[in-house]
Amino acid sequence: MTGDVGRVLPQGTGTPVTIPGQIFAAAVDTFAAGQRLDMRSLARRVGVARATLYRRVGNREQLLDQVLWWRARRLLADQVRASANLTGTDRLTAVIGGVLHAIGADLSVRMFLESEPETALRVLTGSRSTVHQGMAAALENLIELERGRGAFDANLDTPTLAFAIVRVADGFLYSDVIADRAPGVGRAVIVIEALLRGLDLVHRTPVTAG
Repeated sequence: MTGDVGRVLPQGTGTPVTIPGQIFAAAVDTFAAGQRLDMRSLARRVGVARATLYRRVGNREQLLDQVLWWRARRLLADQVRASANLTGTDRLTAVIGGVLHAIGADLSVRMFLESEPETALRVLTGSRSTVHQGMAAALENLIELERGRGAFDANLDTPTLAFAIVRVADGFLYSDVIADRAPGVGRAVIVIEALLRGLDLVHRTPVTAG
């Protein structure tokens, strides 16, 4: 994978090499259909013993984590490509906003949150989850890409900025589960854009003496 997508997602957008393709495809299909990913049913569907399934994919949450991270990587790649004509804060906002709007409109994710809120939050936002770590790392890479091109800079280190953006996004995207408040993707994008523009040193208007 080359270009900006490869720099933002060096691991690519392919399916996990550690999980047999037939098993992973069946898990993806089950999740996309809004059905509960049941390990017994999955083992029966792919024709293996349940113990064999666990040996090959780990536990249920680990498999869900990989399914959601694969879906997120593809979504990120699409947004990076779609924003190729933008730079700096405009590009960062476009990618983040595009990802958030797509996740907010994803019925399978909403059904997961509604049916298994605690599990969903662990998988989607937990500090040890591949989804959370991967999204933060990809955002760091995108920020560094724009920094390296001289299109964005800030008096804040990239890991801290990326972490703050991800947590703001989580707070608005999953607010119905976290805080019993209606999700607000539009508000999240406004807050994140304001944060980025407020920190952006490249396009900050210099203060002139009166």
